[in-house]
Formats: sequence, structure tokens, C-alpha cells
Amino acid sequence: MKANANKRKIFDAVDLLTEDTSAQTTDVKAEKGIEQIAIDSIKAFHNHPFHLYEGECLDDMVESIREHGILNPVIVLKTDDGYEMLSGHNRANAAKIAGLSEVPVIIKVGLSESEAYVYVIETNLMQRSFAELRPSEKAAVMAAHYDKVCCQGKRNDIIRELQILSGIEPEETSCHNGKKLNSLDVIASEYGFSSRNAARYLRLNYLIQPFKNLMDENKIALLAAVDVSYLTEEEQQMLWNIVDRQGLKVKPVYAEKLRKASGDLTEEKVAEILEALQVKHTDGNAGVSFKLPKSICSKYFDGMDSKQMTAVVEQALTAWFEGKEAAIV
Repeated sequence: MKANANKRKIFDAVDLLTEDTSAQTTDVKAEKGIEQIAIDSIKAFHNHPFHLYEGECLDDMVESIREHGILNPVIVLKTDDGYEMLSGHNRANAAKIAGLSEVPVIIKVGLSESEAYVYVIETNLMQRSFAELRPSEKAAVMAAHYDKVCCQGKRNDIIRELQILSGIEPEETSCHNGKKLNSLDVIASEYGFSSRNAARYLRLNYLIQPFKNLMDENKIALLAAVDVSYLTEEEQQMLWNIVDRQGLKVKPVYAEKLRKASGDLTEEKVAEILEALQVKHTDGNAGVSFKLPKSICSKYFDGMDSKQMTAVVEQALTAWFEGKEAAIV
């Protein structure tokens, strides 16, 4: 299945809410069986890399479920303490909002980590084109195909099952380029990237979730995010705490400096590199930037965002200059 191939616009890869799909899933139902289980007993797939629907798309799904019910089952993996969702995160979420307490499910047992991940990844690729995915979702898909998912045997069986459930004519083979994706050049070609950009997207999987969210919200540049991904999780968390608390942006030049300093970073060092508080004065084409030490920032500005800090500086300067003028008089 090529990443840039046309995809059917359906709510979830196996969710055709407005069509009669009984004939499409007869073989699967007979083979696997369908049960009704409580929505609350199903957990999201661990490290689920995709965002749930929001806004109009979610509203449409909720309304359709209220009118038609869930005509196609979700797919879950049996675990020691319940079930884990493989295919149907959006349907289960919409069903819960619609007031349903149970959903129809196909239950899988004994799947390996790679086999389970095939359901999660391929479901979403059947749902929409690769180009429509958010950056962190693209990174997860590429990583799965690069080093987690093989292109033989069980994976083909899973993809065929998902195609049947979604009303797609099964292909002779669903292998990407007909071979295991064990080369950066192959994965780059598959998704329309240069090898360099493919490597950059694969690095995004090493970001902690808050920075993945910034990527998806277009609030951090790709190159800056890649540099941040080379920090340890502890260093990334330190960076995030400062960025979030003070409302700062991680500019590429700062991210590069942080990457070079990785291994020796402390909160003070991170704040220094970020130039955590800057007071700028511009006179014509000339600009001057003043930095305040971390000790002063911690003493007077702890817990403030950039706007609050600016207001305090302005008030302090106003009071200082008013006092200076009074002393002169």
C-alpha cells in the first residue's frame, strides 16, 4: 500500500456507518466471532501515536452512531486485566459520547507486539493518506515500517482482514516495495522524502509528548525539534518545564546549542542557553539585548509567563525613573 495512494474517506478503517457492511465482514465474523463488551473495559493501545477526532469530524461520528449504531466491530487485544484497543479508538470514543456503554468487538489473543502494531498503524493508513497525518503521526508510521513491522506472512493476513472489513478489495500483496523495510533509502522513497528528511522524521519519535504536541501544533520548527530529540528524557523535561512556565519558544539556534551541551545540562544552563528573560531596546537599526541572571529570574519571576515578566519589568523601571526624577528635583 503506497503512502501516497488514494485512501477511502471513512471514519475509521473498519467503520462504514452509512453502508450495509454485513456481507463484507461475514467471513471474518464467522472465523473470529463478535462479542459485546463494556467500553470502559477497553484501554487505548499503549503509546497510541494518533490523535482522536475532534470538532466536526467527531460530531458527525457521534451523530451517525446515534442514528445507526456501530455496524462494524472494533478490534481489541485480550490482556490480563481487560482489553487493549487495536482498531476503533475513534468509534469507541464517539460511542461513549453518544451514550453507549458497550461496543461490538472482535477479540484477538496472543498477538506479538509487531502484529498488534500492524492493526494500529494500517488502520489509520487505510483511513487517510500519509500526507494528512500530523508530524508526530507520520514519525510513528515511518518508525513502525522502518524497524518494527515486517512485510511478510502475518502482516499480510492482518492487512487483508482490515481491507475486507473496510470494503476494500484485498490486494495480492500489501508489502511495501515487496521487501522488508530495513534501509533508510527505502523508507524515504516510500513516503516521498529525501533520506535526510526521513531520518529527521524518525528522530521525532524520541521526543517527549509535550514536544510532539508542539510539532503537531506547528509551534516548533522541524530542525529545532530534531535537535531537542537528542536530549535525554530528563533534559527534555527540564527544557519543557522552563518553556512552558515562561511561555518561550525553542528557536533552532537555541536547540542546536542545547544539543551540543547535552549530558551536562542543568536547569540553570538550559535557562542561560534559552536566554530565559531578555529586555530589548531598539534605536533605529541598532538593537541591544540585556540578560538577567538565573538567580534574579528565580527570585522575582518564578511561575510567571513572558507577558507577566515584561509587565513587572515595566513597572519596576517606571518606579525607578520616577524616583530618580524626584531625587533630582
